[in-house]
Amino acid sequence: MNSREAQLKAFDRLLTIMDELREQCPWDRKQTMESLRHLTIEETYELGDAILDKDLEEVRKELGDLLLHLVFYAKIGSESNDFDIADVANGICDKLIDRHPHIYGDVEVADEEEVKRNWENLKLKEGKKSVLEGVPRSLPAVVKASRIQEKVAGVGFDWEKPEQVFEKLQEELGELQHEINTGDKDKMEAEFGDVMFSMINYARFLGINPENALERTNKKFITRFQYLEAKAAEKNKALKDMTLAEMDVFWNEAKLL
Repeated sequence: MNSREAQLKAFDRLLTIMDELREQCPWDRKQTMESLRHLTIEETYELGDAILDKDLEEVRKELGDLLLHLVFYAKIGSESNDFDIADVANGICDKLIDRHPHIYGDVEVADEEEVKRNWENLKLKEGKKSVLEGVPRSLPAVVKASRIQEKVAGVGFDWEKPEQVFEKLQEELGELQHEINTGDKDKMEAEFGDVMFSMINYARFLGINPENALERTNKKFITRFQYLEAKAAEKNKALKDMTLAEMDVFWNEAKLL
């Protein structure tokens, strides 16, 4: 691993290159925070893919892409004299110190859960009116539900044990079935959302990340379906011309791989 001196030197090199690109490259000169936003989101998802794939070399590369974006935003901020990379770094340092009084102060904590509770309470003392203010509006729904539940649990609004959450899930499934029987699509959608929210909450109690779990299933399905497509192609058959029974043969083979 690189020494702290080498790490700082590499970061300084990146800042220098960013200065040069912003001054000399037509594309880089043209960029704004708004134009970079969707690219940053894409880079974040690419990093997420690499993490789920456990591809550490790809994680390294994607971290570099994301770091470039962070430096880019700071560079744009410095041009309007609003903030620079030092302000960004010092800001997060100050926040970390303030939010960890059990490390930088005289507060004692028993475990990780108490740290989380203190974190949310400290946010409220900083002027936030709601513990949910920090949940980005544009988060994907599954991730957003997870963050909402984590945050309210951090201030004590939570079930006591997994069995209670499972009972709630069963209750929500019953309500969904009732609306399915009545045929009201709007109410069906509302109840389906309640079921998903309860499922995500139950996952939290089981120590499972629902986003990771669903993506794991997505990847599994893609692998099996592509196996099915490949086997159909070997027999010069189009999937639309095959019966479900024929497809099930290859699907079951894929499950054994």
